[in-house]
Amino acid sequence: MTDLQNPIFHDEDKAREALEAVRWPNGPYCPHCGNANPDKIALIEGKKQSHRPGLRYCNECKGQFTVTVGTVFERSKIKLSKWWLATHLLGASKKGMSAHQLHRMLGVTYKTAWFMAHRIREAMKEDVASSGPLGGEGKTVEADETYIGKRETPRISAQRKGRPFTKKGKGGGREKRIVVGLVERGGKARMFHLNDATRLTVRDVLVRNVDRASHLNTDESNLYTRTGEEFASHRTVKHSANEYARREGEYVVHSNTIENVFSVFKRGMVGVYQHCGEAHLHRYLAEFDFRYNRRTKLGFTDKMRVDAIMEGIEGKRLTYRSAH
Repeated sequence: MTDLQNPIFHDEDKAREALEAVRWPNGPYCPHCGNANPDKIALIEGKKQSHRPGLRYCNECKGQFTVTVGTVFERSKIKLSKWWLATHLLGASKKGMSAHQLHRMLGVTYKTAWFMAHRIREAMKEDVASSGPLGGEGKTVEADETYIGKRETPRISAQRKGRPFTKKGKGGGREKRIVVGLVERGGKARMFHLNDATRLTVRDVLVRNVDRASHLNTDESNLYTRTGEEFASHRTVKHSANEYARREGEYVVHSNTIENVFSVFKRGMVGVYQHCGEAHLHRYLAEFDFRYNRRTKLGFTDKMRVDAIMEGIEGKRLTYRSAH
């Protein structure tokens, strides 16, 4: 549990020092040229205080920088103490925190809170290329798809002369947004927003994110039938027959883990965020993935989660224009 009386939430110098400790554990380095020689980096100090606190000068490239340069916080006029508090609130809230709630608690405008939340989600985003695939030899990965909200661009049916799909006058699941989820039992989860859920699009997600040596568990959907043959094994449960788990010796076949991931995600989206533009859905998925992958059961505390977000701010930029 985090003490909200911690000086980093109220004192700008303490907030800056805390961010420097997280981002520069081995000492500052220049984000412009990469110089890390302490003899060639100077802290600019003076009695007049006409410079920004924490400003440094690089003798290698003659550039100036602070700890926020080269991060999602760059050029932000919001106090670092408020960034720390917003990051803590988003990182510690299992189902997220709305921009309206942030704007009331931080004392900033709604637009500012909205943009802050998206910047923090950008820092939460996992680098899939460097983190590698889920699963592996002897491990089980569960896959499933879910449908949430209403599509902003309805799918068009060629059979209906360019009109959207309907069923008895209603679009049903075809008018909902599609999310495909993967989770390694006892490990990490990844969720993806797809425009269409077909065998090809789902296969692309699976083969890019799951080790082929893994055991794959899904429901009876034919989206996974052929792709499942590419993995060590593919077992299914038949939800249409009210089968949700079964034993095969010591092995338990089920897709309940990914269903649990979806349940937390949906409760957050419906109960907390309520309104989410389809263009931003991938950012909310990254947020819920981040918290699930750093859950208490894996040994993470709120502080560790917040520090992980602060470590992820580097090398990322999100402007207000691009966030829209």
